[in-house]
Amino acid sequence: MLTEKQKIFFEKLKESYGKEVLPSFEVISKNFGFKHKNSVWQYFNKLKEENLIEERNGRFFINKELFGAVLFSSAVKAGFASVADDYAEKRVSLDESFEINNPSTFLFTVSGDSMIDLGIYEGDKVIVRKTNTAKNGDIVIAFIDGGYTLKTYRCKNSKVWLEPANKNYPNLYPETELIIFGVAQGIVRKL
Repeated sequence: MLTEKQKIFFEKLKESYGKEVLPSFEVISKNFGFKHKNSVWQYFNKLKEENLIEERNGRFFINKELFGAVLFSSAVKAGFASVADDYAEKRVSLDESFEINNPSTFLFTVSGDSMIDLGIYEGDKVIVRKTNTAKNGDIVIAFIDGGYTLKTYRCKNSKVWLEPANKNYPNLYPETELIIFGVAQGIVRKL
């Protein structure tokens, strides 16, 4: 069981360094305002004992299972209210779910309303896996005739176009070029 000071130290450690390899005791003691690196060493011993940090190849990391949001095993009804279970199934990291740490994954902020019928609104963050190929029906970020856009990729009888999800916008047919930048993997919206 951690003391209040140990909890505060751990939360500051997690906030400051996240999933990165933790720096030396000397650097942490300087950054956190300790007079001696021995204080950091004492905190680390307790955090290791509580399985909050791990040591691998002589380097320290915060336990990766401590990141992410809690996923409850019961679903929440969007209709009539129901009793929810009181326990969490596991922690879910958006980084892992959408492979955000993958060097070919990017986030883009949506501008405009051409995809609202698919539930993609202005200000949403689109998680995109970089690729230059797409399948019919994929939501893509594409460069078409001089500009980037987010649309549904369509292909039929060797004809290719980009389809909006709003009846107020026309399909986009490439006149000179169409380059697929990536395929959408998910949407993140801050309420």
